Amino acid sequence: MSLYCGIAFKRKFFWCYRLLSTYVTKTRYLFELKEDDDACKKAQQTGAFYLFHGLAPLLQTSAHQYLAPQHSLLELERLLGKFGQDTQRIEDSVLIGCSEQQEAWFALDLGLDNSSISASLPKLEMETELKGSFIELRKALFQLSAKDASLLSTVDFDFSFCRKFSKAAQALLRWHDAHQFCSRSGQPTKKNLAGSKRVCPSNNIIYYPQVAPVVITLVSDGTRCLLARQSSFPKGMYSALAGFCDIGESVEETVRREVAEEVGLDVESLQYCASQHWPFPNSSLMIAYHATVKPGQTEIQVNLRELETAAWFSHHEVATALKRKGPYTQQQNGTFPFWLPPKLAISHQLIKEWVEKQTSSSLPA
Repeated sequence: MSLYCGIAFKRKFFWCYRLLSTYVTKTRYLFELKEDDDACKKAQQTGAFYLFHGLAPLLQTSAHQYLAPQHSLLELERLLGKFGQDTQRIEDSVLIGCSEQQEAWFALDLGLDNSSISASLPKLEMETELKGSFIELRKALFQLSAKDASLLSTVDFDFSFCRKFSKAAQALLRWHDAHQFCSRSGQPTKKNLAGSKRVCPSNNIIYYPQVAPVVITLVSDGTRCLLARQSSFPKGMYSALAGFCDIGESVEETVRREVAEEVGLDVESLQYCASQHWPFPNSSLMIAYHATVKPGQTEIQVNLRELETAAWFSHHEVATALKRKGPYTQQQNGTFPFWLPPKLAISHQLIKEWVEKQTSSSLPA
């Protein structure tokens, strides 16, 4: 009997531990805020707000790092009042997460003028008042001028902020901006307080934010990897192949099709790497793969409708590029140095994994 009670006690303790784990508690709390407008409104009272202008987040520079300042509800109300705005505009905010202490986080774009409540606020005046800058992260990361690149070589991004906050917030804000009307009735839709859905009042159709699956693939022939660039890329930057999944395709079929379409190669084997949410230009789920082709079938036939160019790169070339730091300025011969996407991008992870694997395989046993 005592043994039975001991087992029962341990099971009960384990069950309680699971219910009270941080992840479960946060997940259940966020679910409640998404489904209950009253609970969400209550959470705003003690929550934190991150500000955007035209989908660009407000950032401040402190101790060689970009930081995203938080604002309380009271501070936000004072700010809106100072610029002659109705505090009802706060209802345009979207829920983007919470802390382990259940402090809810919201994002509010003050630069979108599609709100039925109020119009866009002046960007320069807002930056002066808030002692920061609204910085478009994609431009900062991928389209650097020499001055910008020099700055970013000494100022670090808070990558946790970029992953957890900025991408989710930008994707949600952009989705609400683009889905204000019902595709069936043409009538204006209404967001719930958390911003987790929009509803058409005329027919009760519910719209949820969606993501588009995209494969990104690093192709290798065993000793080299294939990298490509589009004309829209910053000068000198190469990356892995990428493309959207077609309706009816599996992810594996998409990888094979994209490689065949873009560079004219047949994929022999695939290995899953990781996934990443990416908000540019719309909300996408990047699904990363390593792919190999037969060593004797490596002749590239570039599809110029898709790519500007593509080429095979050796382990040494790629390893050197991974170590290279900006600024990426034009060289005397008119070309730009070969460089790779920043650490924030999953393509960087793919390429780094390939280099590490090649390095380890070349070491003596």
